[in-house]
Amino acid sequence: MDYSTYIALAIYFLVMLAIGLFAYRNSTDDISGYILGGRNVSPQVTALSAGASDMSGWMLMGLPGAMFVQGYSTIWIAIGLVLGALANYLLVAPRLRVYTVEADDALTLPDFFSKRFGLENGAVRMISAAVIILFFTLYTSSGLVAGGKLFETAFGLDYQIGLLVTVSVVVAYTLLGGFLAVSLTDFVQGCIMFVALVLVPYVAYTQFDGRADLLANARSTIDSIANMGDIGVVAIISSLAWGLGYFGQPHIIVRFMAIRSVQDIKIARHIGMSWMIVTIIGALATGLVGVAYVHKFGLALKDPETIFIVFSQILFHPLITGFLLAAILAAVMSTISSQLLVSSSSLTEDVYRALFNKDIGDKKLVNIGRLGVFAVAAVATLLAFDRSTSILDLVSNAWAGFGAAFGPLVLLSLFWHKMNHSSAIAGIVSGALTVLFWIYAPVLPDGKTLSSVMYEIIPGFIVSGISIVLVSHFGRDPSRDVQQTFHDTQAKLQQAR
Repeated sequence: MDYSTYIALAIYFLVMLAIGLFAYRNSTDDISGYILGGRNVSPQVTALSAGASDMSGWMLMGLPGAMFVQGYSTIWIAIGLVLGALANYLLVAPRLRVYTVEADDALTLPDFFSKRFGLENGAVRMISAAVIILFFTLYTSSGLVAGGKLFETAFGLDYQIGLLVTVSVVVAYTLLGGFLAVSLTDFVQGCIMFVALVLVPYVAYTQFDGRADLLANARSTIDSIANMGDIGVVAIISSLAWGLGYFGQPHIIVRFMAIRSVQDIKIARHIGMSWMIVTIIGALATGLVGVAYVHKFGLALKDPETIFIVFSQILFHPLITGFLLAAILAAVMSTISSQLLVSSSSLTEDVYRALFNKDIGDKKLVNIGRLGVFAVAAVATLLAFDRSTSILDLVSNAWAGFGAAFGPLVLLSLFWHKMNHSSAIAGIVSGALTVLFWIYAPVLPDGKTLSSVMYEIIPGFIVSGISIVLVSHFGRDPSRDVQQTFHDTQAKLQQAR
């Protein structure tokens, strides 16, 4: 590979590390700054940070690969994600920003769940922290798989070496600069992803003699778009249900907690949704053009999830190739850093401080948070050493786990004043266990699991929601103080509008 490609990647790595150093000097004196950036993040950074941390390596590798293999039915996933992200901005973002302040300045999602019910260290805090650490370790490993595949495919390096390079850089700036570093690097990475997902499918499209030539070559492998509904009602619902996951993704909704004001959320929504629609169309287009390109030019492609990498190498000048490969790293690192920070925050605030040392000083707590980043990254790296795992499969399992365990809980805790602490625990446990059962229990013929029939987030979300309502109905009503805080939050939301 040309040296200019390596130079472009080196510049990208240096920029990320420089941002981490800048954040280290400006926002890590106290735990609030390290975890939430002092709740002073601009709407522009919030929007691109939420988008970049959401989309991860699957945007440039998993989704194009799915389009390559599954065809136009992948569009249903994209539609579900866009609708879910929009609903998240409208329903969750403003209420969570106000409520986490009203609930005794909760800094993490488990902290909010506990203080929402008037408890400092309720059982829901420990349980939700455990779920975050478990599923984020799995989720982080999916990003590292993408990083390893990138270095293996693009540079001919050993897959394990690629893992270590990826995790080393992302851990360095996350460990140093905390939330501000993660948000600022996400902003830069979001810009890079946007340009790359417009540029790559467009340049690849120019290799064809118009739209008819492209579609004719694509139809040799995948069905016409007119047949995208032929996959069946259950499969369509399962694809659209990806949107349900947004309500329970801690690494995304924590951005809403950190934005500088509730009034800024509308600006963030416009920017974030515009970014998402363009990039997700670009990812789908990359997969579609890839199908046609492979057929027309007889390109040998071992792994469909690497089509973006292949286009970057064969269609562009080496310097641009380096920029495009940096886009994949940007997608991977933005999500990994967010997940590492949220996991570390739960280990620090919701486990160590809550259980072992309530009076610890902020500087020591920040250092423990940094140790947490390193620990979670180490475990995720070990899990990612199996390169055969599909990126999309890893992401879909973790996405469903969070969506089912936390989605109904987040929504009902923000909208229903009669929800109680016991119902919150019931919702988390029932949702997570349903997802795990759906994924791993071989209850169907030939040892197949229920996830082969329906995406596990659907039963998990339903079971969790029903559990919360039933336990709240038959249990004790929340205290007057808790209900008063709920009503105060609604009043402040009305004032903000």
